[in-house]
Amino acid sequence: MIQSFDFSFLTGYRHVIFHGIYITLLLITVGAALGLAVSILCTWARLFCPAWVRAFVTGYVEFVRNTPFLIQLFFIFFGLPQLGISMSEMTAAVVAMTINLGAYGTEIVRAGVQATPGGQWEAAASLGMSRNQAFWRVVLVPALQKMWPTLSSQIVIVMLGSAVVSQIAVEDLTFAANFIQSRTFRAFEIYFVVTAIYIVLAALVRLALRLLGRWVLGTGDAS
Repeated sequence: MIQSFDFSFLTGYRHVIFHGIYITLLLITVGAALGLAVSILCTWARLFCPAWVRAFVTGYVEFVRNTPFLIQLFFIFFGLPQLGISMSEMTAAVVAMTINLGAYGTEIVRAGVQATPGGQWEAAASLGMSRNQAFWRVVLVPALQKMWPTLSSQIVIVMLGSAVVSQIAVEDLTFAANFIQSRTFRAFEIYFVVTAIYIVLAALVRLALRLLGRWVLGTGDAS
């Protein structure tokens, strides 16, 4: 028997859906900003810090890239309190997203730095800059310009992966969908709508990152 579909009931839950959208966008905004900062700092550390620091950063990157995001989130929220480190659901989600994006972003930024022509390093040296100064003043921006499309894609991937933060009761868009479904038992309608919303959000985040790249880095089309 084919069931009839009715989406009208969702208007009564629009505040729940809009709140979930707000939380999802807040998570990716803060997580992306912090994650990119971690990516740049870790790339710098792998180039200029002592061997033990480089080894620590390499271990961090490999650990994150070879474990599921959900496990990382659970370890931060459920595991760290046993060591006396407790945090709210929202904070744990932001920390997990920052750590995850930071690890993947480190490899992306490092690839951009490694692709920098040797002439840029030599030109900076001819101006009396150290390699450390050259990294921050000469090499970093062109490297980010090259890798901005890849970084943008990774940020969108992290945003979509953030759906699992509902497992620790963060009231994001997926949490809103589960909340509504548990009260209406209209799974098709709510998950269909939420799927469409995630598609729109992904497109909007890509657009925002493209515009940000043009404005801050002077990139071309970062699609």
